[in-house]
Amino acid sequence: MSALPRSEAVNTNELPADISELNAIIGALPPEQRHQIEPVLARVIDSTKRRRRILSLVQDALSQLRLDMKYLVFDLEATRRERDEYRQRLKQHGDAGETETYRDDEDFGVEE
Repeated sequence: MSALPRSEAVNTNELPADISELNAIIGALPPEQRHQIEPVLARVIDSTKRRRRILSLVQDALSQLRLDMKYLVFDLEATRRERDEYRQRLKQHGDAGETETYRDDEDFGVEE
């Protein structure tokens, strides 16, 4: 068996300070007590790491969603500008009657 318990071999930079402190305190206990507590501590450490990974994934997903939303808003604004330019050209060419056959955004519940 190694001199250090398995829980002490954990990278303490990944853990909150209170869990690192708890790990150090448990490491200083007599071996019979330490062996009883180490499995529970290992589960707590694993759970903490898993929660941090999940939080990181959620933050990355939210960042990607924000970026995607910016692209969608940009695309929507560009599409509206193109639509408005097209309508203006139709009106200038005397085809104003045809523009009435197209639905406006209001018909679809879209607000500008």
